[in-house]
Amino acid sequence: MEFKLSPKAAEYSARLQQFMDQKVIPAEGLYHQQRAALVAAGKPHDLPAIVQTLKADAKAQGLWNLFLPHSHDPHHGLTVTDYATLAEITGWSVEIAPEAINCSAPDTGNMEVLDMFGTDEQKKMWLEPLLDGRMRSAFAMTEPDVASSDARNIQTSIVRDSDHYVINGVKWWTTGAMDERCKILIVMG
Repeated sequence: MEFKLSPKAAEYSARLQQFMDQKVIPAEGLYHQQRAALVAAGKPHDLPAIVQTLKADAKAQGLWNLFLPHSHDPHHGLTVTDYATLAEITGWSVEIAPEAINCSAPDTGNMEVLDMFGTDEQKKMWLEPLLDGRMRSAFAMTEPDVASSDARNIQTSIVRDSDHYVINGVKWWTTGAMDERCKILIVMG
Protein backbone atom coordinates (compact mmCIF):
# COMPACT_ATOMS: atom_id res chain seq x y z
CA MET A 1 0.00 0.00 0.00
CA GLU A 2 1.31 3.38 -0.90
CA PHE A 3 0.74 5.88 1.87
CA LYS A 4 0.65 9.48 0.81
CA LEU A 5 -0.88 12.34 2.74
CA SER A 6 -3.90 13.98 1.20
CA PRO A 7 -3.40 17.69 0.50
CA LYS A 8 -5.65 18.53 3.48
CA ALA A 9 -3.74 16.17 5.79
CA ALA A 10 -0.42 17.63 4.63
CA GLU A 11 -1.68 21.13 5.42
CA TYR A 12 -2.91 20.11 8.89
CA SER A 13 0.29 18.17 9.51
CA ALA A 14 2.39 21.27 8.82
CA ARG A 15 0.16 23.47 11.01
CA LEU A 16 0.18 20.95 13.84
CA GLN A 17 3.95 20.51 13.64
CA GLN A 18 4.35 24.28 13.88
CA PHE A 19 2.03 24.35 16.93
CA MET A 20 4.08 21.57 18.52
CA ASP A 21 7.41 23.28 17.78
CA GLN A 22 6.34 26.78 18.81
CA LYS A 23 3.89 26.14 21.66
CA VAL A 24 3.78 22.60 23.04
CA ILE A 25 7.42 21.49 23.19
CA PRO A 26 8.56 24.81 24.74
CA ALA A 27 5.81 24.43 27.39
CA GLU A 28 6.96 21.01 28.60
CA GLY A 29 9.23 22.36 31.36
CA LEU A 30 6.48 24.58 32.75
CA TYR A 31 4.01 21.70 32.49
CA HIS A 32 6.24 19.46 34.61
CA GLN A 33 6.75 22.23 37.18
CA GLN A 34 3.01 22.82 37.41
CA ARG A 35 2.32 19.07 37.56
CA ALA A 36 4.82 18.67 40.44
CA ALA A 37 3.21 21.57 42.31
CA LEU A 38 -0.24 20.02 41.90
CA VAL A 39 0.99 16.64 43.15
CA ALA A 40 2.67 18.32 46.14
CA ALA A 41 -0.62 20.12 46.88
CA GLY A 42 -2.49 16.80 46.92
CA LYS A 43 -4.17 17.45 43.56
CA PRO A 44 -2.49 14.90 41.27
CA HIS A 45 -5.42 14.71 38.86
CA ASP A 46 -5.81 18.45 38.28
CA LEU A 47 -4.78 19.95 34.96
CA PRO A 48 -1.69 22.18 34.86
CA ALA A 49 -2.70 25.70 33.86
CA ILE A 50 -0.39 25.73 30.83
CA VAL A 51 -2.58 23.09 29.17
CA GLN A 52 -5.61 25.41 29.36
CA THR A 53 -3.54 28.09 27.61
CA LEU A 54 -2.49 25.62 24.92
CA LYS A 55 -6.08 24.48 24.46
CA ALA A 56 -7.17 28.06 23.78
CA ASP A 57 -4.31 28.46 21.28
CA ALA A 58 -5.15 25.20 19.50
CA LYS A 59 -8.85 26.02 19.31
CA ALA A 60 -8.08 29.48 17.90
CA GLN A 61 -5.84 27.90 15.26
CA GLY A 62 -8.47 25.34 14.18
CA LEU A 63 -6.45 22.44 15.61
CA TRP A 64 -9.36 21.04 17.62
CA ASN A 65 -11.27 17.73 17.56
CA LEU A 66 -9.33 16.58 14.51
CA PHE A 67 -10.03 12.92 15.31
CA LEU A 68 -13.76 13.07 14.51
CA PRO A 69 -14.22 12.65 10.77
CA HIS A 70 -17.79 13.85 10.44
CA SER A 71 -19.90 16.91 10.68
CA HIS A 72 -18.79 18.57 13.93
CA ASP A 73 -16.15 20.63 12.18
CA PRO A 74 -17.06 20.79 8.51
CA HIS A 75 -13.88 22.73 7.84
CA HIS A 76 -11.36 20.03 8.56
CA GLY A 77 -12.97 17.04 6.81
CA LEU A 78 -10.09 14.73 7.70
CA THR A 79 -10.33 10.98 7.25
CA VAL A 80 -9.24 8.51 9.90
CA THR A 81 -6.12 7.83 7.82
CA ASP A 82 -5.41 11.57 7.65
CA TYR A 83 -5.78 11.83 11.41
CA ALA A 84 -3.34 8.96 12.03
CA THR A 85 -0.48 11.18 10.87
CA LEU A 86 -1.60 13.95 13.21
CA ALA A 87 -1.82 11.55 16.14
CA GLU A 88 1.78 10.53 15.44
CA ILE A 89 2.84 14.18 15.67
CA THR A 90 1.09 14.70 19.02
CA GLY A 91 2.80 11.56 20.30
CA TRP A 92 6.00 13.57 20.63
CA SER A 93 4.44 15.26 23.67
CA VAL A 94 2.03 12.62 24.86
CA GLU A 95 1.27 14.25 28.24
CA ILE A 96 0.30 17.60 26.72
CA ALA A 97 -0.47 17.64 23.01
CA PRO A 98 -3.43 15.25 22.69
CA GLU A 99 -5.38 17.08 25.38
CA ALA A 100 -4.29 20.48 24.05
CA ILE A 101 -6.04 19.72 20.74
CA ASN A 102 -8.97 17.87 22.42
CA CYS A 103 -7.93 14.55 20.95
CA SER A 104 -7.05 12.52 24.04
CA ALA A 105 -8.30 9.22 25.35
CA PRO A 106 -10.70 8.26 26.66
CA ASP A 107 -12.62 11.29 25.39
CA THR A 108 -12.04 10.60 21.71
CA GLY A 109 -13.53 7.11 21.83
CA ASN A 110 -16.35 8.20 24.11
CA MET A 111 -17.19 11.11 21.80
CA GLU A 112 -17.25 8.74 18.84
CA VAL A 113 -19.69 6.45 20.71
CA LEU A 114 -21.92 9.38 21.61
CA ASP A 115 -21.71 10.78 18.08
CA MET A 116 -22.69 7.48 16.47
CA PHE A 117 -25.17 6.09 19.00
CA GLY A 118 -26.27 8.87 21.34
CA THR A 119 -29.74 10.33 21.38
CA ASP A 120 -30.18 14.02 20.66
CA GLU A 121 -30.56 14.61 24.40
CA GLN A 122 -27.35 12.65 25.20
CA LYS A 123 -25.46 14.55 22.53
CA LYS A 124 -26.56 17.88 23.96
CA MET A 125 -25.83 16.86 27.54
CA TRP A 126 -22.53 15.02 27.03
CA LEU A 127 -21.14 15.24 23.48
CA GLU A 128 -21.31 19.00 23.04
CA PRO A 129 -19.45 19.78 26.31
CA LEU A 130 -16.85 17.11 25.45
CA LEU A 131 -16.37 18.55 21.97
CA ASP A 132 -16.01 22.02 23.49
CA GLY A 133 -13.44 20.73 26.02
CA ARG A 134 -15.63 21.84 28.97
CA MET A 135 -15.62 18.38 30.54
CA ARG A 136 -13.81 15.05 30.45
CA SER A 137 -15.12 11.50 30.38
CA ALA A 138 -14.10 8.08 31.65
CA PHE A 139 -14.21 4.58 30.23
CA ALA A 140 -14.74 1.50 32.40
CA MET A 141 -13.91 -1.79 30.73
CA THR A 142 -11.23 -3.75 32.62
CA GLU A 143 -12.27 -6.09 35.42
CA PRO A 144 -10.18 -7.67 38.19
CA ASP A 145 -11.21 -11.32 37.68
CA VAL A 146 -10.79 -11.66 33.92
CA ALA A 147 -7.70 -11.40 31.78
CA SER A 148 -6.73 -8.17 30.06
CA SER A 149 -8.93 -5.46 28.66
CA ASP A 150 -10.36 -7.78 26.00
CA ALA A 151 -14.03 -6.83 25.73
CA ARG A 152 -14.94 -10.47 25.05
CA ASN A 153 -13.99 -11.28 28.68
CA ILE A 154 -16.31 -8.78 30.33
CA GLN A 155 -18.46 -10.27 33.09
CA THR A 156 -20.31 -7.11 34.15
CA SER A 157 -23.99 -7.35 33.27
CA ILE A 158 -26.24 -4.50 32.25
CA VAL A 159 -29.92 -5.41 32.43
CA ARG A 160 -32.87 -3.19 31.56
CA ASP A 161 -35.37 -2.93 34.40
CA SER A 162 -38.40 -0.89 33.36
CA ASP A 163 -37.16 2.65 32.61
CA HIS A 164 -33.61 2.20 33.96
CA TYR A 165 -30.70 -0.24 33.85
CA VAL A 166 -29.12 -2.33 36.58
CA ILE A 167 -25.34 -2.71 36.35
CA ASN A 168 -23.80 -5.59 38.25
CA GLY A 169 -20.04 -6.04 38.18
CA VAL A 170 -16.66 -4.75 39.27
CA LYS A 171 -14.43 -2.43 37.23
CA TRP A 172 -10.93 -1.15 37.82
CA TRP A 173 -8.37 0.93 35.95
CA THR A 174 -11.20 3.20 34.86
CA THR A 175 -9.42 5.59 32.56
CA GLY A 176 -10.23 9.22 33.31
CA ALA A 177 -12.41 8.67 36.39
CA MET A 178 -10.18 10.56 38.83
CA ASP A 179 -10.12 13.76 36.77
CA GLU A 180 -12.33 16.32 38.55
CA ARG A 181 -13.57 17.44 35.13
CA CYS A 182 -14.98 13.93 34.47
CA LYS A 183 -18.78 14.19 34.20
CA ILE A 184 -19.69 11.02 32.24
CA LEU A 185 -18.59 7.42 32.59
CA ILE A 186 -19.13 4.92 29.79
CA VAL A 187 -19.35 1.41 31.27
CA MET A 188 -18.78 -1.70 29.18
CA GLY A 189 -20.96 -4.69 30.01
